[in-house]
Amino acid sequence: MLFISNFVLDLYNNNIITMKRTIIIFVIAAMVLFTLILWALNAKLSGNIQEILMIAISIIVVGFAVYIGLVRVKNSMRKEPLEDELSRKVMTKASSLSYYISIYLWLFIMYISDRTTMHTHTLVGAGILGMAVIFFLCWIGIKIYGLRNG
Repeated sequence: MLFISNFVLDLYNNNIITMKRTIIIFVIAAMVLFTLILWALNAKLSGNIQEILMIAISIIVVGFAVYIGLVRVKNSMRKEPLEDELSRKVMTKASSLSYYISIYLWLFIMYISDRTTMHTHTLVGAGILGMAVIFFLCWIGIKIYGLRNG
């Protein structure tokens, strides 16, 4: 009987911990979106392609976080595990692939840093957003095409 109660308590605690992580995803996404809105309202935006691209990429990253959070909430309501073997393997494969691609992104940024008039903080911000987009594209590609055996 004690074993059963410990098992049920363990399931309950795991569900609470994963729901806290899901809430953190939503809070961070809301903070990023709020900061983006404040920046857009207070800055004197000229509407050039660089600003539009930065805002669009930021919104895509926030949308990806909200999607992940909604999938976790939906799985939690269905009493399904939030992370199974396949989702962990997809996340691991996407992160390793995006790491290798991001190295080339930073090499490209280092190459163009001397040949452009952009500020260093702008290039670093573009690099970080680029890494997020690369991960997002790798994750989508692996979800669509699947994992190869081996």
